[in-house]
Amino acid sequence: MKRHGGLWNALTSFSNLVRAAEKARRGKSRLANVARFHYDLENQICKLQDELRDKTYQPGEYRTFQIFEPKLRMISAAPYRDRVVHHALCGILEFVFDPTFVFDSYACRRGKGTHAAVDRFTEFARRNRYVLKCDVQKFFPSVDHEMLKGLIARKIKDRDVLWLANRIIDGSNEQEPIFEWFAGDDLFTLTERRRGLPIGNQTSQFFANVFLNPFDHFVKQTLQARNYIRYVDDFVIFSDDKAWLADVRERCREFLASLRLRLHRRKSVISRVGDGTRFLGYRVFPDHRLLVRENVTRFRRRMRRLQKSFARGETRAEAIGRRVASWIGHAKHADTFHLRERLFERIIFRRTADVAVLGGGRTIVCCVAVPGTTIRGTPAPPTATGTLPTTATTT
Repeated sequence: MKRHGGLWNALTSFSNLVRAAEKARRGKSRLANVARFHYDLENQICKLQDELRDKTYQPGEYRTFQIFEPKLRMISAAPYRDRVVHHALCGILEFVFDPTFVFDSYACRRGKGTHAAVDRFTEFARRNRYVLKCDVQKFFPSVDHEMLKGLIARKIKDRDVLWLANRIIDGSNEQEPIFEWFAGDDLFTLTERRRGLPIGNQTSQFFANVFLNPFDHFVKQTLQARNYIRYVDDFVIFSDDKAWLADVRERCREFLASLRLRLHRRKSVISRVGDGTRFLGYRVFPDHRLLVRENVTRFRRRMRRLQKSFARGETRAEAIGRRVASWIGHAKHADTFHLRERLFERIIFRRTADVAVLGGGRTIVCCVAVPGTTIRGTPAPPTATGTLPTTATTT
Protein backbone atom coordinates (compact mmCIF):
# COMPACT_ATOMS: atom_id res chain seq x y z
CA MET A 1 0.00 0.00 0.00
CA LYS A 2 1.36 3.39 -1.01
CA ARG A 3 2.01 5.78 1.89
CA HIS A 4 2.21 9.54 1.40
CA GLY A 5 4.77 11.91 2.85
CA GLY A 6 5.96 15.48 2.36
CA LEU A 7 2.58 16.94 3.33
CA TRP A 8 3.56 19.08 6.32
CA ASN A 9 4.73 22.16 4.42
CA ALA A 10 1.53 22.20 2.38
CA LEU A 11 -0.60 21.75 5.51
CA THR A 12 1.05 24.56 7.46
CA SER A 13 1.43 26.96 4.54
CA PHE A 14 -0.08 30.42 4.97
CA SER A 15 -2.37 29.97 1.97
CA ASN A 16 -3.75 26.65 3.26
CA LEU A 17 -4.47 28.09 6.70
CA VAL A 18 -6.21 31.13 5.19
CA ARG A 19 -8.27 28.82 2.98
CA ALA A 20 -9.16 26.74 6.06
CA ALA A 21 -10.22 29.89 7.94
CA GLU A 22 -12.55 30.85 5.10
CA LYS A 23 -14.14 27.39 5.16
CA ALA A 24 -14.55 27.50 8.94
CA ARG A 25 -16.19 30.94 8.71
CA ARG A 26 -18.97 29.90 6.33
CA GLY A 27 -22.31 30.61 7.93
CA LYS A 28 -20.71 31.90 11.13
CA SER A 29 -19.22 35.24 10.10
CA ARG A 30 -21.44 37.21 12.51
CA LEU A 31 -20.33 35.32 15.62
CA ALA A 32 -18.13 37.36 17.96
CA ASN A 33 -15.23 34.88 18.20
CA VAL A 34 -15.18 34.44 14.42
CA ALA A 35 -15.21 38.22 13.85
CA ARG A 36 -12.34 38.72 16.32
CA PHE A 37 -10.22 36.08 14.60
CA HIS A 38 -10.77 37.52 11.12
CA TYR A 39 -10.35 41.13 12.25
CA ASP A 40 -6.71 40.26 12.99
CA LEU A 41 -6.51 37.43 10.45
CA GLU A 42 -2.89 37.77 9.35
CA ASN A 43 -1.48 37.79 12.89
CA GLN A 44 -3.77 34.97 13.99
CA ILE A 45 -2.74 32.78 11.04
CA CYS A 46 0.97 33.50 11.59
CA LYS A 47 0.66 32.64 15.27
CA LEU A 48 -1.17 29.41 14.44
CA GLN A 49 1.45 28.58 11.80
CA ASP A 50 4.30 29.06 14.30
CA GLU A 51 2.59 26.86 16.89
CA LEU A 52 2.12 24.07 14.36
CA ARG A 53 5.67 24.19 13.05
CA ASP A 54 7.16 24.41 16.55
CA LYS A 55 4.92 21.56 17.76
CA THR A 56 3.55 23.77 20.54
CA TYR A 57 -0.03 23.70 19.25
CA GLN A 58 -2.49 22.46 21.86
CA PRO A 59 -6.24 22.08 21.20
CA GLY A 60 -8.49 24.15 23.44
CA GLU A 61 -11.37 23.00 25.60
CA TYR A 62 -14.65 22.02 24.01
CA ARG A 63 -17.94 23.72 24.77
CA THR A 64 -20.53 20.99 25.15
CA PHE A 65 -24.31 21.07 25.02
CA GLN A 66 -27.09 18.60 24.39
CA ILE A 67 -29.70 18.41 21.69
CA PHE A 68 -32.89 16.39 21.98
CA GLU A 69 -34.03 16.25 18.34
CA PRO A 70 -34.26 13.73 16.83
CA LYS A 71 -32.67 12.03 19.86
CA LEU A 72 -30.49 12.95 22.83
CA ARG A 73 -26.93 13.74 21.72
CA MET A 74 -23.97 15.56 23.19
CA ILE A 75 -22.55 18.16 20.77
CA SER A 76 -19.00 19.42 21.24
CA ALA A 77 -17.98 22.82 19.84
CA ALA A 78 -14.24 23.38 19.52
CA PRO A 79 -12.69 26.87 19.77
CA TYR A 80 -12.69 28.65 16.42
CA ARG A 81 -8.91 28.54 15.94
CA ASP A 82 -9.05 24.76 16.42
CA ARG A 83 -11.74 24.54 13.76
CA VAL A 84 -9.37 26.31 11.38
CA VAL A 85 -6.75 23.64 12.09
CA HIS A 86 -9.35 20.91 11.55
CA HIS A 87 -10.20 22.26 8.09
CA ALA A 88 -6.50 22.64 7.24
CA LEU A 89 -5.82 19.01 8.17
CA CYS A 90 -8.88 17.61 6.38
CA GLY A 91 -8.09 19.65 3.27
CA ILE A 92 -4.74 17.85 2.96
CA LEU A 93 -5.87 14.38 4.02
CA GLU A 94 -8.81 14.52 1.62
CA PHE A 95 -6.52 14.26 -1.41
CA VAL A 96 -4.89 11.16 0.08
CA PHE A 97 -7.92 9.27 1.36
CA ASP A 98 -10.80 10.28 -0.91
CA PRO A 99 -9.55 8.24 -3.92
CA THR A 100 -9.56 5.15 -1.67
CA PHE A 101 -13.21 5.59 -0.64
CA VAL A 102 -15.91 3.64 -2.45
CA PHE A 103 -18.18 5.60 -4.78
CA ASP A 104 -21.30 5.09 -2.68
CA SER A 105 -19.97 6.66 0.53
CA TYR A 106 -21.87 9.96 0.69
CA ALA A 107 -21.04 11.75 3.94
CA CYS A 108 -18.64 14.70 4.12
CA ARG A 109 -17.39 14.37 0.53
CA ARG A 110 -17.36 16.76 -2.40
CA GLY A 111 -20.17 16.17 -4.86
CA LYS A 112 -22.00 13.85 -2.44
CA GLY A 113 -24.38 14.60 0.43
CA THR A 114 -27.82 13.55 1.62
CA HIS A 115 -29.74 14.36 -1.57
CA ALA A 116 -27.31 12.41 -3.74
CA ALA A 117 -27.56 9.47 -1.31
CA VAL A 118 -31.39 9.50 -1.41
CA ASP A 119 -31.34 9.70 -5.22
CA ARG A 120 -29.00 6.70 -5.30
CA PHE A 121 -31.31 4.88 -2.89
CA THR A 122 -34.23 5.44 -5.28
CA GLU A 123 -32.15 4.14 -8.19
CA PHE A 124 -31.31 0.91 -6.33
CA ALA A 125 -34.86 0.53 -5.02
CA ARG A 126 -36.13 0.35 -8.60
CA ARG A 127 -33.81 -2.59 -9.34
CA ASN A 128 -34.35 -4.76 -6.24
CA ARG A 129 -37.16 -6.20 -4.13
CA TYR A 130 -35.58 -6.08 -0.65
CA VAL A 131 -33.34 -3.75 1.32
CA LEU A 132 -31.24 -4.34 4.43
CA LYS A 133 -31.02 -1.13 6.45
CA CYS A 134 -28.48 -1.04 9.29
CA ASP A 135 -27.18 1.41 11.86
CA VAL A 136 -24.03 1.25 13.99
CA GLN A 137 -24.91 1.57 17.66
CA LYS A 138 -23.46 4.73 19.30
CA PHE A 139 -20.94 5.12 16.49
CA PHE A 140 -19.08 8.33 17.38
CA PRO A 141 -18.73 7.51 21.10
CA SER A 142 -17.49 4.00 20.14
CA VAL A 143 -14.65 4.87 17.72
CA ASP A 144 -11.45 3.36 19.09
CA HIS A 145 -8.56 5.84 19.09
CA GLU A 146 -5.72 3.38 18.57
CA MET A 147 -7.44 1.68 15.66
CA LEU A 148 -8.21 5.05 14.05
CA LYS A 149 -4.58 6.16 14.39
CA GLY A 150 -3.45 2.91 12.81
CA LEU A 151 -5.77 3.37 9.82
CA ILE A 152 -4.46 6.90 9.26
CA ALA A 153 -0.83 5.72 9.53
CA ARG A 154 -1.47 3.09 6.83
CA LYS A 155 -1.75 5.90 4.26
CA ILE A 156 0.33 8.69 5.84
CA LYS A 157 4.05 8.40 6.61
CA ASP A 158 4.67 12.09 7.30
CA ARG A 159 5.47 12.11 11.03
CA ASP A 160 4.47 15.75 11.44
CA VAL A 161 1.03 15.20 9.94
CA LEU A 162 0.58 12.09 12.09
CA TRP A 163 1.57 14.15 15.14
CA LEU A 164 -1.18 16.69 14.41
CA ALA A 165 -3.81 14.03 13.67
CA ASN A 166 -2.92 12.20 16.89
CA ARG A 167 -2.96 15.46 18.86
CA ILE A 168 -6.50 16.19 17.66
CA ILE A 169 -7.68 12.63 18.36
CA ASP A 170 -6.09 12.60 21.82
CA GLY A 171 -7.62 16.03 22.51
CA SER A 172 -11.15 14.62 22.14
CA ASN A 173 -13.31 15.28 25.16
CA GLU A 174 -15.03 12.54 27.12
CA GLN A 175 -18.02 11.12 25.28
CA GLU A 176 -20.96 9.04 26.37
CA PRO A 177 -19.62 5.91 28.15
CA ILE A 178 -19.99 2.70 26.15
CA PHE A 179 -19.95 -0.63 27.98
CA GLU A 180 -19.15 -3.17 25.29
CA TRP A 181 -16.63 -6.04 25.45
CA PHE A 182 -15.19 -7.79 22.41
CA ALA A 183 -13.18 -10.96 21.82
CA GLY A 184 -9.89 -10.86 23.73
CA ASP A 185 -10.95 -8.09 26.14
CA ASP A 186 -10.43 -8.37 29.86
CA LEU A 187 -12.02 -6.59 32.79
CA PHE A 188 -9.81 -3.49 32.43
CA THR A 189 -10.07 -3.00 28.66
CA LEU A 190 -12.75 -0.32 28.97
CA THR A 191 -10.45 1.87 31.09
CA GLU A 192 -7.30 1.19 29.07
CA ARG A 193 -8.60 1.94 25.56
CA ARG A 194 -9.72 5.47 24.76
CA ARG A 195 -12.80 5.79 22.60
CA GLY A 196 -15.04 8.49 21.19
CA LEU A 197 -14.92 11.37 18.71
CA PRO A 198 -16.66 14.72 19.38
CA ILE A 199 -19.86 15.15 17.38
CA GLY A 200 -19.53 18.53 15.70
CA ASN A 201 -15.89 18.44 14.56
CA GLN A 202 -15.00 18.56 10.88
CA THR A 203 -12.27 16.02 11.64
CA SER A 204 -14.75 13.64 13.29
CA GLN A 205 -16.84 13.44 10.13
CA PHE A 206 -13.75 12.84 8.01
CA PHE A 207 -12.30 10.30 10.44
CA ALA A 208 -15.64 8.44 10.35
CA ASN A 209 -15.11 7.80 6.63
CA VAL A 210 -11.53 6.68 7.27
CA PHE A 211 -12.61 4.35 10.09
CA LEU A 212 -15.41 2.69 8.09
CA ASN A 213 -13.53 2.56 4.78
CA PRO A 214 -12.32 -1.05 5.41
CA PHE A 215 -15.94 -2.01 6.05
CA ASP A 216 -17.01 -0.41 2.75
CA HIS A 217 -14.45 -2.47 0.84
CA PHE A 218 -15.45 -5.61 2.74
CA VAL A 219 -19.07 -5.15 1.65
CA LYS A 220 -18.24 -4.27 -1.95
CA GLN A 221 -15.40 -6.74 -2.59
CA THR A 222 -15.80 -9.67 -0.20
CA LEU A 223 -19.60 -9.76 0.03
CA GLN A 224 -19.96 -8.65 -3.60
CA ALA A 225 -22.80 -6.29 -2.72
CA ARG A 226 -23.13 -4.07 -5.76
CA ASN A 227 -26.08 -2.04 -4.51
CA TYR A 228 -24.68 -0.53 -1.31
CA ILE A 229 -24.91 2.97 0.20
CA ARG A 230 -23.36 4.37 3.38
CA TYR A 231 -23.90 7.76 5.01
CA VAL A 232 -21.75 8.04 8.17
CA ASP A 233 -22.90 5.03 10.24
CA ASP A 234 -26.15 4.33 8.34
CA PHE A 235 -25.88 1.90 5.46
CA VAL A 236 -28.23 -0.03 3.17
CA ILE A 237 -27.73 -3.09 0.95
CA PHE A 238 -30.21 -4.10 -1.76
CA SER A 239 -30.95 -7.51 -3.25
CA ASP A 240 -33.72 -9.70 -4.65
CA ASP A 241 -32.63 -12.52 -2.29
CA LYS A 242 -33.95 -12.03 1.25
CA ALA A 243 -32.02 -15.01 2.65
CA TRP A 244 -28.76 -13.63 1.24
CA LEU A 245 -29.41 -10.30 2.96
CA ALA A 246 -29.94 -12.12 6.28
CA ASP A 247 -26.56 -13.82 5.86
CA VAL A 248 -24.95 -10.51 4.88
CA ARG A 249 -26.30 -8.89 8.05
CA GLU A 250 -24.54 -11.47 10.23
CA ARG A 251 -21.27 -11.16 8.31
CA CYS A 252 -21.43 -7.37 8.62
CA ARG A 253 -22.02 -7.79 12.36
CA GLU A 254 -18.87 -9.93 12.62
CA PHE A 255 -16.71 -7.51 10.62
CA LEU A 256 -17.87 -4.48 12.61
CA ALA A 257 -16.99 -6.36 15.80
CA SER A 258 -13.40 -6.53 14.50
CA LEU A 259 -13.54 -2.69 14.43
CA ARG A 260 -14.93 -2.75 18.01
CA LEU A 261 -18.35 -1.60 16.83
CA ARG A 262 -21.82 -3.06 17.37
CA LEU A 263 -24.65 -3.28 14.88
CA HIS A 264 -27.88 -1.86 16.28
CA ARG A 265 -30.20 -4.85 16.61
CA ARG A 266 -33.51 -2.98 16.48
CA LYS A 267 -32.42 -0.80 13.57
CA SER A 268 -30.93 -3.55 11.41
CA VAL A 269 -33.94 -4.82 9.48
CA ILE A 270 -34.79 -6.34 6.10
CA SER A 271 -37.90 -4.99 4.36
CA ARG A 272 -39.57 -4.76 0.98
CA VAL A 273 -38.58 -1.64 -0.95
CA GLY A 274 -42.22 -1.23 -2.01
CA ASP A 275 -43.22 -0.65 1.63
CA GLY A 276 -40.98 2.41 1.88
CA THR A 277 -37.77 2.77 3.90
CA ARG A 278 -36.82 5.58 6.27
CA PHE A 279 -33.49 6.97 5.11
CA LEU A 280 -31.86 10.34 5.85
CA GLY A 281 -35.06 12.13 6.81
CA TYR A 282 -37.29 10.66 4.10
CA ARG A 283 -39.48 7.62 3.64
CA VAL A 284 -38.26 6.46 0.24
CA PHE A 285 -40.33 4.42 -2.21
CA PRO A 286 -39.25 3.28 -5.69
CA ASP A 287 -41.36 5.97 -7.41
CA HIS A 288 -41.60 8.76 -4.82
CA ARG A 289 -40.46 9.88 -1.37
CA LEU A 290 -42.18 11.33 1.69
CA LEU A 291 -40.90 13.71 4.31
CA VAL A 292 -40.76 11.91 7.64
CA ARG A 293 -43.62 13.17 9.78
CA GLU A 294 -41.36 13.72 12.80
CA ASN A 295 -39.16 16.10 10.80
CA VAL A 296 -42.19 18.16 9.80
CA THR A 297 -43.43 18.34 13.40
CA ARG A 298 -39.94 19.19 14.65
CA PHE A 299 -39.57 22.04 12.19
CA ARG A 300 -42.94 23.55 13.10
CA ARG A 301 -42.02 23.31 16.79
CA ARG A 302 -38.79 25.21 16.15
CA MET A 303 -40.69 27.87 14.25
CA ARG A 304 -43.15 28.39 17.11
CA ARG A 305 -40.36 28.61 19.69
CA LEU A 306 -38.55 31.25 17.66
CA GLN A 307 -41.75 33.22 17.10
CA LYS A 308 -42.55 33.28 20.83
CA SER A 309 -38.97 34.13 21.76
CA PHE A 310 -38.90 37.04 19.31
CA ALA A 311 -42.28 38.31 20.53
CA ARG A 312 -40.99 38.35 24.13
CA GLY A 313 -37.86 40.22 23.06
CA GLU A 314 -35.54 37.36 24.08
CA THR A 315 -34.17 36.73 20.57
CA ARG A 316 -32.96 39.37 18.16
CA ALA A 317 -33.70 39.36 14.45
CA GLU A 318 -29.99 38.79 13.67
CA ALA A 319 -29.99 35.57 15.67
CA ILE A 320 -33.14 34.40 13.89
CA GLY A 321 -31.47 35.13 10.55
CA ARG A 322 -28.49 32.95 11.48
CA ARG A 323 -30.77 30.14 12.64
CA VAL A 324 -32.79 30.22 9.43
CA ALA A 325 -29.60 30.21 7.37
CA SER A 326 -28.42 27.08 9.19
CA TRP A 327 -31.74 25.35 8.48
CA ILE A 328 -31.87 26.07 4.77
CA GLY A 329 -28.21 26.29 3.84
CA HIS A 330 -25.75 28.82 2.53
CA ALA A 331 -25.78 28.11 -1.20
CA LYS A 332 -25.30 31.15 -3.40
CA HIS A 333 -28.33 30.45 -5.57
CA ALA A 334 -30.93 33.20 -5.96
CA ASP A 335 -33.82 30.87 -5.09
CA THR A 336 -32.05 29.87 -1.87
CA PHE A 337 -31.63 33.50 -0.86
CA HIS A 338 -35.29 34.37 -1.51
CA LEU A 339 -36.58 31.32 0.34
CA ARG A 340 -34.35 32.17 3.31
CA GLU A 341 -35.65 35.73 3.38
CA ARG A 342 -39.24 34.53 3.08
CA LEU A 343 -38.90 32.05 5.92
CA PHE A 344 -37.30 34.75 8.08
CA GLU A 345 -40.29 37.04 7.45
CA ARG A 346 -42.71 34.26 8.37
CA ILE A 347 -41.06 33.89 11.77
CA ILE A 348 -40.97 37.63 12.44
CA PHE A 349 -44.58 38.21 11.40
CA ARG A 350 -45.86 34.89 12.81
CA ARG A 351 -47.19 33.54 9.55
CA THR A 352 -47.87 29.91 8.67
CA ALA A 353 -44.57 28.17 8.09
CA ASP A 354 -43.36 26.69 4.84
CA VAL A 355 -40.12 24.78 4.59
CA ALA A 356 -37.63 24.60 1.76
CA VAL A 357 -35.30 21.61 1.57
CA LEU A 358 -32.25 22.50 -0.51
CA GLY A 359 -29.13 20.64 -1.47
CA GLY A 360 -27.11 19.18 -4.29
CA GLY A 361 -27.68 22.22 -6.48
CA ARG A 362 -31.44 21.71 -6.67
CA THR A 363 -34.48 22.78 -4.68
CA ILE A 364 -37.33 20.73 -3.25
CA VAL A 365 -40.25 22.71 -1.87
CA CYS A 366 -43.01 21.26 0.26
CA CYS A 367 -45.65 22.55 2.64
CA VAL A 368 -45.11 21.99 6.33
CA ALA A 369 -48.81 22.49 7.05
CA VAL A 370 -49.58 19.20 5.30
CA PRO A 371 -47.80 16.28 7.00
CA GLY A 372 -47.07 13.42 4.65
CA THR A 373 -46.37 15.64 1.65
CA THR A 374 -45.20 13.63 -1.36
CA ILE A 375 -42.27 15.00 -3.32
CA ARG A 376 -42.23 14.17 -7.01
CA GLY A 377 -39.66 15.49 -9.44
CA THR A 378 -37.85 18.82 -9.21
CA PRO A 379 -40.15 21.75 -8.47
CA ALA A 380 -39.90 25.23 -9.85
CA PRO A 381 -38.24 28.11 -7.97
CA PRO A 382 -40.31 30.49 -5.80
CA THR A 383 -42.62 32.89 -7.56
CA ALA A 384 -42.16 36.64 -7.48
CA THR A 385 -45.44 37.19 -5.59
CA GLY A 386 -43.91 36.25 -2.24
CA THR A 387 -45.56 32.85 -1.86
CA LEU A 388 -44.02 29.47 -2.22
CA PRO A 389 -45.28 27.53 -5.25
CA THR A 390 -47.44 24.48 -4.79
CA THR A 391 -45.26 21.89 -6.50
CA ALA A 392 -45.90 18.79 -4.40
CA THR A 393 -48.90 16.54 -4.41
CA THR A 394 -50.28 15.28 -1.12
CA THR A 395 -51.31 11.84 -0.09
